[in-house]
Amino acid sequence: MEHYYSQKPTAAHQIQTIEETLRGRKYTFITDAGVFSKKGVDYGSKALIEALEIDESAEVLDVGCGYGPIGFAAAGLAARGHVTMVDINERAVELARQNAQRNHIANVDILQSDMLGKVMDRQFDVVVTNPPIRAGKETVHRIFEQSYEVLRQGGALWIVIQKKQGAPSAFAKLESLFAKVTEVTKDKGYRIVKAVK
Repeated sequence: MEHYYSQKPTAAHQIQTIEETLRGRKYTFITDAGVFSKKGVDYGSKALIEALEIDESAEVLDVGCGYGPIGFAAAGLAARGHVTMVDINERAVELARQNAQRNHIANVDILQSDMLGKVMDRQFDVVVTNPPIRAGKETVHRIFEQSYEVLRQGGALWIVIQKKQGAPSAFAKLESLFAKVTEVTKDKGYRIVKAVK
């Protein structure tokens, strides 16, 4: 079965437009079949967006950006900074580019990339991700490792994960890499975790 972690989704297009309010700002998103949470921004991503603390001049990386909600919210917080958004899924990347134009978001760039492959030579203050759980633990843990590598000293990785989707093993992996790992909030089984380098 194909899922949203596919590089080239083959699902028949089902383009729709959704409206969401994130951190007090209204957004209109074009979504499609073959991308994550196509009917509306998922609860975990919303919980992560509400918890994020990002300096207004930060350099931010959104890993697994989908059609754009987390990266766009981060771009609003980092109004004088910049957000790089990456996703393996070419359909998601194209939607995110359209959605950036549609919502007049100029301080982002959006790249197709397997995990952090295309940005490993860059440095960021903040990495945000709703990790692709269905891609498997190995992939998720590799995203954590690569995030650590691209973060500046004192920079932070923010993630959302459900207990039933492996939060304890994710927490342990983060603690093996980062100087300080904190559970920021719990919301309906979703845990927002901040890991500081």
